[in-house]
Amino acid sequence: MRIALAQLNVCMGDVGNNLQQVKDAIRQALAQQADLIVFPELALAGYPPEDLVFRPDFLAQMQAGVEEIAAGTQGITVILGAPLRRGNDLRNMACVLRDGAIVAEYAKQCLPNYRVFDEKRYFTPGTETLVIDVVGVRLGVLICEDIWEDAPAQVAVAAGAEALCVLNASPFSHDKPEQRAELLQRQAASNRVPLAYANLVGGQDELVFDGDSMLLDAAGNILFRAEAFEAGVFVQDWEIAGAVAHPPALPPRPDAESIIYKALLTGIRDYVRKNGFSRVLLGLSGGIDSALVLALAVDALGAENVEAVMMPFYYTSTMSVEDASQQAEWLGVRYRHLPIEGVYDSFMSLLAPEFGELPEDVTEQNLQARIRGVLLMSLSNKLGSLLLSTSNKSESAVGYATLYGDMAGAFSPLKDVYKMQVYQLAEYRNTLGRAIPQRVIERAPSAELAPGQVDQDSLPPYPVLDGILQRFIEGDQVLEDIVADGFDTVTVRRVVNLVLLSEYKRRQAAPGVRISGRGFGKDWRYPITSAWRKNLPLKP
Repeated sequence: MRIALAQLNVCMGDVGNNLQQVKDAIRQALAQQADLIVFPELALAGYPPEDLVFRPDFLAQMQAGVEEIAAGTQGITVILGAPLRRGNDLRNMACVLRDGAIVAEYAKQCLPNYRVFDEKRYFTPGTETLVIDVVGVRLGVLICEDIWEDAPAQVAVAAGAEALCVLNASPFSHDKPEQRAELLQRQAASNRVPLAYANLVGGQDELVFDGDSMLLDAAGNILFRAEAFEAGVFVQDWEIAGAVAHPPALPPRPDAESIIYKALLTGIRDYVRKNGFSRVLLGLSGGIDSALVLALAVDALGAENVEAVMMPFYYTSTMSVEDASQQAEWLGVRYRHLPIEGVYDSFMSLLAPEFGELPEDVTEQNLQARIRGVLLMSLSNKLGSLLLSTSNKSESAVGYATLYGDMAGAFSPLKDVYKMQVYQLAEYRNTLGRAIPQRVIERAPSAELAPGQVDQDSLPPYPVLDGILQRFIEGDQVLEDIVADGFDTVTVRRVVNLVLLSEYKRRQAAPGVRISGRGFGKDWRYPITSAWRKNLPLKP
């Protein structure tokens, strides 16, 4: 069988554009004499459509779109995903289109309802297996989570399926590609059938989809694997009868930093462009976080669409000013230099009668950050450029960021990137070409909001902090287990307390690219008001 895997980057709710992409993909498949083209899960809508599916007008567009595509399916079988209402039930559907008609439909049986998934809020699960004939081959149709459970594939094979086609909208996380490949290999081998896997690609709000579409034989050998984060229509001759005698040698998989960097680029590019922007700006401090965000923005959007703003204060080091200017020059972006001392002095003069004899504290430090936030938002409004926040996951976790200050922005590229990952990604980026001054990477991190300040005045060393955070946030480990892994009891309790105390800040933070198994977004739903932190079971 000649099969086409349509790894598309669709835009949520842009039905006209999505329709055109589907039609263009079918034309490409026909031009290469494909017998079958498989699209990703909910390709016509985008994933996840969330409460759009509660709108009857949106669902009417989905139904009309499927019918329009069906009309152009002479000479090829199309399997297309869309949210559709059938009777009183809303279904996550795969429609089989052929010879100008909808010839069969399959409703997703296993609805995920964990981490970023909330499908039970929207869809009614299907109960029927679908096996269809395509050029003499009996194909079982499944949708995403159906392949993560064993029963749907087993039942399809028992019903006569000689191969399986799986439509997917499987979001990226740094460990997901290999988990996915191992799962597909196991399912193909255990059921002794070839398997085709078509996945979505591109960014949707905080989620990013890597594609990574695959074809496997009945022994679980991967015969083809599409390049991650690249849209395309991939046409392959797919051997159905048994295992391939000599499976092809596939290109080596990219290393972790490379694939994460590409995920961040995809998330930035699609968030900016799908929301109708072309230009971005950010505050460039001379520190590692803003330096990495600047490099990412340039690589994602082009230097001509990126602007950097340096806003020095009395405590800003000469090194920071020099390094920010140097990086802006290297990357070819527009660079603004807006000192904030005069603005700060005016604020303090106005506030002096109100503050009276109260001693200086973090209020004065936060004021610096908030002045910078006001300036950046003003430039964003005036220039029509989307503002990027530069906070990382470690800082967000423990509240080491100023609300309405450095947290200002429409999108936060490093929201799910721990501080130690920031360093790794900066080093990786410099292997691709000169981008970040080396002393930015090597110097001790500092917010430079007070004389001689470094981050470790307020926080544990970042390797320690990140180790605790990863175990608590992504591993859901209890405090005793974190301590058992070698971390100090007092430090663990302090870090976890900071995480829980900072929930109100994170609720007001910009969205950002999710690259881990648990980001601060849909898959983190802790209450703001909670006394649980006062009753943490581990006592120092």
